[in-house]
Amino acid sequence: MAALNPYVVPALTKHTATVIMAHGLGDSGAGWMALAQNWRRRGKFSEVAFIFPNAPNIPITVNFGMAMPGWYDIAHLGRDLDFQDNVRNQDEPGILRSRDYFNSLIKQEMDKGIKPSRIVLGGFSQGGAMSVFTGITGKEKLGGVFGLSCYLLLSDRIKSFTPEDWPNKKTPFFLAHGEDDEVVKFAYGEKSADMLKEIGLEDVSFNTYSGLGHSADPVEIDDLEKFLEKTIPPEGDGQATAGL
Repeated sequence: MAALNPYVVPALTKHTATVIMAHGLGDSGAGWMALAQNWRRRGKFSEVAFIFPNAPNIPITVNFGMAMPGWYDIAHLGRDLDFQDNVRNQDEPGILRSRDYFNSLIKQEMDKGIKPSRIVLGGFSQGGAMSVFTGITGKEKLGGVFGLSCYLLLSDRIKSFTPEDWPNKKTPFFLAHGEDDEVVKFAYGEKSADMLKEIGLEDVSFNTYSGLGHSADPVEIDDLEKFLEKTIPPEGDGQATAGL
């Protein structure tokens, strides 16, 4: 994937967990760094390193073929399609390339000694969709997966990409969606959550926010914070790491 290196907010103390947070179409990793910085100011997640990857610039059909940061191509805006049309128009090669990249980020953390059960993968919109897809189809059991304002990719054939032993069948999945989302229909998010349960995931929460469009709000971020506190609780000695 030809893209800028991810932005990283290192752990303040002993590094025992990692959160990988992927941005949406046209954005960059820098667009979500304030999330980690806010938690830092409040003394949260001192053992956690936050990774904000950057999508490569690729031609986007809905953008008249002009290049912009994207994890996969989009042929039509979700608001203009029903769910089945959206499935038929998805960029499978692009999705699989991004899945492989997300898995490489997970492996890099594991190579540093971070247990996969202490890695949480998530994102917003396209980044959330990719995180959910990667989590479902991944070979490592993660600590958790979250998707904000997103939907299930390749839902008609996702089981064909899922490992036989399905490591993340019992992994907690946190989905969140604004009821007034004008880009990814609320119904898409709701149906995606239902489909995750139908294919056999055992721990799926679907959190809804009245009046919220295609964005995030403080209540949603508070709920995400609680999810992270539950999935990657502190376990280190609390001693600051030199040089960070």
